[in-house]
Amino acid sequence: MANATSPPEEPEIKTQQPVPVDASTIKISAIPVRGEQLRDKLVNLRQKLTTRHGWLGDYDFVWLCSPTLPFTQAARRKNPPFFPLHADLPLVLAIICGFQHALAMLAGLITPPIIFSSALNLSGELQAYMISASLIACGILSLVQMSRIRLPGGYFIGTGLITVVGTSFATLSTAFAIFDSMYANGTCPVIQNADGTTTNGPCPDAYGYLLGTSLICSFLEMGMSFVPVRILQRIFPPVVTGTVIVMIGASLIGTSGAPNWAGGSNDCASRPTSGIFQLCPTIFAPKPLPWGSPQFMGLGFLSFVSIVLTELFGSPFLKNASIIVGLLVGCIVAGACGYIDGSSIQTAPAITFLWVHTFNIRVYAPAILPMLAVYISLAMEAIGDIAASAEASRVDVEGPEFDSRIQGGVLSDGLGGFFSALFTVTPLSVFAQNNGVIVITRCANRGAGRWCCFFIILFGILGKLSGVFLAIPNSVLGGVTTFLFASVVVSGIRVLSYLPWTRRDRFIVAAAFTFGIADLLVPSFWTYLFLSITNASPGLQGLLDSISIILTTPFLIAGIVALVLNLILPIEIRDPCEVDGKVPPARCIADIEAHATDNEATEEKEVVV
Repeated sequence: MANATSPPEEPEIKTQQPVPVDASTIKISAIPVRGEQLRDKLVNLRQKLTTRHGWLGDYDFVWLCSPTLPFTQAARRKNPPFFPLHADLPLVLAIICGFQHALAMLAGLITPPIIFSSALNLSGELQAYMISASLIACGILSLVQMSRIRLPGGYFIGTGLITVVGTSFATLSTAFAIFDSMYANGTCPVIQNADGTTTNGPCPDAYGYLLGTSLICSFLEMGMSFVPVRILQRIFPPVVTGTVIVMIGASLIGTSGAPNWAGGSNDCASRPTSGIFQLCPTIFAPKPLPWGSPQFMGLGFLSFVSIVLTELFGSPFLKNASIIVGLLVGCIVAGACGYIDGSSIQTAPAITFLWVHTFNIRVYAPAILPMLAVYISLAMEAIGDIAASAEASRVDVEGPEFDSRIQGGVLSDGLGGFFSALFTVTPLSVFAQNNGVIVITRCANRGAGRWCCFFIILFGILGKLSGVFLAIPNSVLGGVTTFLFASVVVSGIRVLSYLPWTRRDRFIVAAAFTFGIADLLVPSFWTYLFLSITNASPGLQGLLDSISIILTTPFLIAGIVALVLNLILPIEIRDPCEVDGKVPPARCIADIEAHATDNEATEEKEVVV
């Protein structure tokens, strides 16, 4: 028995032989390891800066810059390799891809401040500053989104992806309603012309009210970031988010894109018979013309056609910058024909930064409810855009890591709304344009994203560049932004395409569009709702103004209707055999064939009788 038990005792003796390692030994051995890691990093940095491979790598730059000829072998050329999130990227490729991201975002970043400043008739100096401040703030807060900063409790700030933020288009429609309310109640000045007509005067205070209200409402989105992602996705499914995105794009086309294409979205759109807005953009422009003149329509159409031709024949590099190509071509022709006023370039400073100009930040009580709704829509938009970025970057789109990216992205989005107000910029949110750049260039590396932030900040610091953007004629800007806003509509349609389109889905979308499209096509639909209420207290009047702003903003009222109906209508359980054109399961096919056989037998019996 002793001999039988002796073999198992040998492993026990062996396991007791190693001597425990002293803690001091661990510390001593760790020092050279950290030193070796630092030395390896320095060696890698030296190789990257001093070798051709470190600068260029194996990327196919010819493919990136070669024009596309449709229906040729070059058009079907093999794509270059994919560079994942943490890949060691060659310097030139990182810089070029970062520049690509900056160009793809540029038109979307400069458009909202131009529209805001035009709506409030601000001076050229303030308009140029607002463009610069928007670019600088977008670059800084995009770095925060890409950083993925760890917080206590397992929370994060940022997505850790190439997530670029920009001035939200969702704020525009709400801001227009807020500005109209301020001009109507006397907060902003209205100038009485000699012929009896009125003109909205400059109102920088309205912009300050918008910033202050945005600042306090941003805490709602910050709080939403700590709600479990699955609950957020249940409250804001595609039937809600898709409807909101469609209405945002459609309303922007009607209020800004198309009117600017025809000459201007200011008071000249009504074609008054006198005053400075008798011609567009004003009678003081180099070549003013009536709103809707063929010259304006032609310039906008030229910009639009340039985008189409770039998509058809341009290289992958140019395709991602097609909006900039459209602006450039339109400006060249407009400048040659004498439609560009260069005064904004001359008065713009060479170098600028944040807080060169400031606004009186205050809270406008009637705008609180509408801005809260705006931040809810920003959170919905951010969730969809972050999911698209993760998919394009080839990282997990489900699971704990993906949920943490959503949480960090929404939190950073809310913080962006807070700090953007301090940066004198309206709310910033995640933009989707850079996802297309990731897909085309096959580069999802964060190093390229940091270069993108560098270029955006540089564009903002160069004040003369803001003057150049401000000198773009309205018709050229309108031809480009109409396409840009239409792409927002397409994004909403794409989200709605994920629906199974049950009877419940159709009902919710139809009910939401009932209010949203009616609001869009008849802007005065709700204008006279509370006109009969007189001598209202300040609190009641503020509530009525808030309701009026929500009712007259298409995407807000449509989103609220879709949200409420989605929560109260019972979930519809579909028959698994209803597959909308897809191949049904085998048991469904058997049931269908059996049912058909039964029907044929019944018909034969009826014939015999």
